[in-house]
Amino acid sequence: MRMIQTINAPAAIGPYSQAVELEGILYTSGQIAIEPTAGKIIAAYIEGQAEQCCKNIGAILEAAGYDFSNVVKTTCFLADIADFKKFNEVYAKYFISKPARSCVAVKDLPAGALCEIEVIAAK
Repeated sequence: MRMIQTINAPAAIGPYSQAVELEGILYTSGQIAIEPTAGKIIAAYIEGQAEQCCKNIGAILEAAGYDFSNVVKTTCFLADIADFKKFNEVYAKYFISKPARSCVAVKDLPAGALCEIEVIAAK
């Protein structure tokens, strides 16, 4: 198992890794819209938070030697399902290969985030 760590994505705020690679498959932890240099969520709206989530995922993928085209599955969490359309508009700019996806609304996300994304990627 290879643990992935990059300063270009938010540091883990608990006992977990940003991502783990095993036998050519990368599993990321969920990424919320924490801006890595600020160490907090800057964007107040779903579009900005979705954008930052995707940037964080991209940084982790790059650190592990992957890119968005390697993503085979995503799991997306929204604090409000009414944000689904706006979230999808941002998501579609990054996940152009259209990986399999689950997207659900949840009661709360860490740090008051509006969305969270985790991915599985393969080479």
